[in-house]
Amino acid sequence: SAVVTGMLLAFVCPPTLPYWMIIIGAFFSIVVVKQLYGGIGCNFLNPALAGRAFLLASYATAMTTWAIPRIRPDVTSAATPLQIMKEGTVEAFTTLTSNYSVSDMFLGKIGGSLGEVSSLCLLVGGVFLLIRKVISWHTPVAYIGTVAILTLIAAPAGISGVDYMLYNVFGGGLMLGAIFMATDYATSPVTKPGQLIFGIGCGLLTCFIRRFGSYPEGVCYSILIMNCTTWLLDKYIRPTIYGAVKK
Repeated sequence: SAVVTGMLLAFVCPPTLPYWMIIIGAFFSIVVVKQLYGGIGCNFLNPALAGRAFLLASYATAMTTWAIPRIRPDVTSAATPLQIMKEGTVEAFTTLTSNYSVSDMFLGKIGGSLGEVSSLCLLVGGVFLLIRKVISWHTPVAYIGTVAILTLIAAPAGISGVDYMLYNVFGGGLMLGAIFMATDYATSPVTKPGQLIFGIGCGLLTCFIRRFGSYPEGVCYSILIMNCTTWLLDKYIRPTIYGAVKK
């Protein structure tokens, strides 16, 4: 469990982040978020995302500095696609599409953390988990589908809805969050309807943060917020017990 948490934390941090910061984040994730609440299965927040939020609040500059995806001697860092798209103007989106194509976004030829770049690899991992029945499809499909639908119908004026949707789906940590973070057993609902609602809620919050918030990415905080509602979803969305008498 600690190894998985450490790997996921590394996946949501910049590759240039100093090792000592990763160690601090891992300590917060494993000791504070998980162990102090009773150990494995007792935490109510996703440990890796909570560690990322802690590092972002403590070391904002290091956590928002991204290496460029191609080797250029004159540039050491560059804005991620979501940072460019955050401006919400046609000019910014034109700059984004000229620098990064949809295939670049899908294959991973973009800047970002290790778990943000290649949507193809993340989808392959998601299919593997589904085949092995480690996760169910409800939360990832509801999460990604909600973001896709909202960004398709609510693209800024002058920007193609399809292109805006593709760049939102393939950009940032949406794939990683939907497949590997939001499906965490301890912090997500146990019922299938609850998982669908959980995924929809994550998608709505992600779109709202990306569009109206000051932060270009919304996956981390959307999942953490929905983690706090898991107990409520489990309380009011319960499966009917076999043999129970109807009232």
